[in-house]
Amino acid sequence: MKRILTTLMVLAAGLIMMAPAINAQTDNGNARAAQRQKNMEAWKEDMAKFKEKIHEDHQLNELADSIASIQAIAAIRNKDFVLEADNVTFRNGSTVLVNSTTNFISVKGNRAVVQISPSNYASGPNGVGGVTVQGQISGYQIQTDKKGRVYLSFNVNGIGISAQIELSIVPGSSQAQATVYPNFNSNTVWLDGTVVPYENSNVFEGSSL
Repeated sequence: MKRILTTLMVLAAGLIMMAPAINAQTDNGNARAAQRQKNMEAWKEDMAKFKEKIHEDHQLNELADSIASIQAIAAIRNKDFVLEADNVTFRNGSTVLVNSTTNFISVKGNRAVVQISPSNYASGPNGVGGVTVQGQISGYQIQTDKKGRVYLSFNVNGIGISAQIELSIVPGSSQAQATVYPNFNSNTVWLDGTVVPYENSNVFEGSSL
């Protein structure tokens, strides 16, 4: 009996000594859980702010595209625009990234200029790496389909050019593609880029043929 009592006293003493450690572990666990909760709440707040910022930026981009689209369409209707190309595709299917300041189609009144300058190294006939041709415009026609895509077609005739040009603008933007169909050969060329009002353009016109 005496031995049993002694054993119980030892066990009780051990439990008493372990209690502070258990309490400390519980406190540490609660602290870690609280920190995790705090971190989660902070992350959720940051994500909410990030999504709000993206939404605001998206709205601003849509507004900018809408304004640019309105300006582009108005410039086309006024025959006062420039398609600044950032890539040119040739008949053989090769596409070349180009400088938009030296590759363009411009319309000012009844005068049109087509400049293709794919080379940044050779001067070319126009002095800026390619060819520049200009002529008088005829048959200027604008159409809009049910989806809001604007189509423009016209003819250009001059000393170095006799071609039909077709241009279309992506709805809600100023992005466009133009196709130049020469009348006397099959050297069709495509230009992709942005339509801007003539006075807002930064293109550099080389020497015409």
